[in-house]
Amino acid sequence: MYRAPVREMRFVLEELLGSSSLAASQLLSEYSDELAQSVLGEAARFAESVLDPLNRPGDTTGARWTADGVVTAPGFREAYRQFAQGGWPALGADPEFGGQRVPRALNSAVGEFWGSSNLAFKLGPMLTHGAVHALQLCGSPAQKHQYLAKMVSGEWTGTMVLTEPQAGSDLGQVRTRASPEGDHYRLFGQKIFITWGDHDLTTNTIHMVIARIDGAPPGVKGISLFIVPKVLANADGSLGARNDVRCLSIEHKLGIHASPTCVLAFGERDGAVGYLVGEPGRGLEYMFIMMNSARLSVGSEGYAVGERAFQRAADWARTRVQGRPPVAAGAGPVPIINHPDVKRMLLMMKSQVEASRALILYTAFQFDLGEYGADEAARKAAQARGELLTPIAKGWCTEIGNEVAAIGVQIHGGMGFIEETGAAQYVRDVRITTIYEGTTGIQSNDLIGRKLARDRGAAMGALIADMERELQALATTDAAVDATRKTALESVGWLKGATQSLLKSMAMRPDTGMAVSVPYLRLCGYVIGGWLLAKSAAVAAAKAGGADREFYAAKVRTAAFYAAQVLPIALGLARVIEGGAASVVETDAALI
Repeated sequence: MYRAPVREMRFVLEELLGSSSLAASQLLSEYSDELAQSVLGEAARFAESVLDPLNRPGDTTGARWTADGVVTAPGFREAYRQFAQGGWPALGADPEFGGQRVPRALNSAVGEFWGSSNLAFKLGPMLTHGAVHALQLCGSPAQKHQYLAKMVSGEWTGTMVLTEPQAGSDLGQVRTRASPEGDHYRLFGQKIFITWGDHDLTTNTIHMVIARIDGAPPGVKGISLFIVPKVLANADGSLGARNDVRCLSIEHKLGIHASPTCVLAFGERDGAVGYLVGEPGRGLEYMFIMMNSARLSVGSEGYAVGERAFQRAADWARTRVQGRPPVAAGAGPVPIINHPDVKRMLLMMKSQVEASRALILYTAFQFDLGEYGADEAARKAAQARGELLTPIAKGWCTEIGNEVAAIGVQIHGGMGFIEETGAAQYVRDVRITTIYEGTTGIQSNDLIGRKLARDRGAAMGALIADMERELQALATTDAAVDATRKTALESVGWLKGATQSLLKSMAMRPDTGMAVSVPYLRLCGYVIGGWLLAKSAAVAAAKAGGADREFYAAKVRTAAFYAAQVLPIALGLARVIEGGAASVVETDAALI
């Protein structure tokens, strides 16, 4: 049974980030720790009682394609009805369209609960949220009036429609075409890998489709963004005729079986009616609003599945009786959680999940500061930091989620390889997260090619300086916390040296940077995670004598383990960055 980590979430939001400070903004004046606790409590109840019970049946049954449309797994329609009635699609949306304005950090926290309890279900509302965000920023007043209220209420859902058979990550190769016709366009083409592209949860789906207007230039400059409803809407908001969009099939996947991944055909007859969003040729720019929103959400999905895998592994380790460790008291077998290596694996899972959670929520909080901060200079700096951290958060947290889920199988032993225990599902489900919204390699190229190069490392330098300053000033009388602080500070030095080396090599030969970009992204994740856990440990140590002393004691020990057994990975990565590029770029492809 899944248990939403509400206390962990409150710790990060309230005690590590101090998110209640956002209430100083007039737009968030009603926000408070008490409001956040209420939202988290209700989200936890829904995740535990409604979504989690459907996770395993959804995996075994899956979504089903029919000629009349996709049929979702049993229980999903009722769960979505409750989800919409509970107002969850409105969380974080603009109140003008029926939404509830809350910090992005809180919305990310709630999203973790959905991802842990039922990743397949969570993907649909995530994409709708992204489509809403893109329309809010780029849609015309008429488009906003026509679509947003019904999407924010959950009455309609939204998708992100990019990929084509010949155009995976290279969107410049998109061939779907759009022919102008009066006040709209007719779209012709086929798209693949469209998550929740068809389903029976709602009466309408609003597809956000990139296509090329007839006569547009080749490459990304010729791409435009279109609203293509599954069912055309009348002026009064009622549903009219079915649009020329059809689901040809759904993919048979490694995991997330209850999430239909669709092949969509646009324009098999007269062409699918589509409405241009914004200006022609700016489609990729607009689509990136959705993609960047989704990247942070997918990052949280990675560690969210890791959290669920950890909970299952810990429960197994407490009840599975096998063997007797050398220093065990008494005779006979004991629960395997008492074996040092099992304890090590559980701490590896727990510490990396906590570091990932802190990184995701810290990144979301930067975007909150960028939007709601009082000082313009501080807003710009926070926005830049959020943008810098997004590829790290997406790439590192999903890689960690895969590692953690795999460790969960290992703790179960041979039983972990058996589907009935449930541990294997997390490995299968989480695997997609390193691929969604750009692979880890794409994230790392974005990190060094755009975020690092655009300001010659200024934003990263500012982050490194802040980490050094805060760790140096971290006052504590707890020996374990001080040891964690020192190791975290040392790792920041490794990141600083590696960043300088990377910038120097990229200036001389860019491909050398690309050859070590993933190690650099991973280095950033480990070091930033260590900094945040060291700060968490200091906060916890100062409160260790209170009512929550066991909770705070666990925070200190988890951070100590991370410093001792996880952070040393960063030193090896720093060495790869400083000296490993030549082994890649000097190897001819024919020799591989």
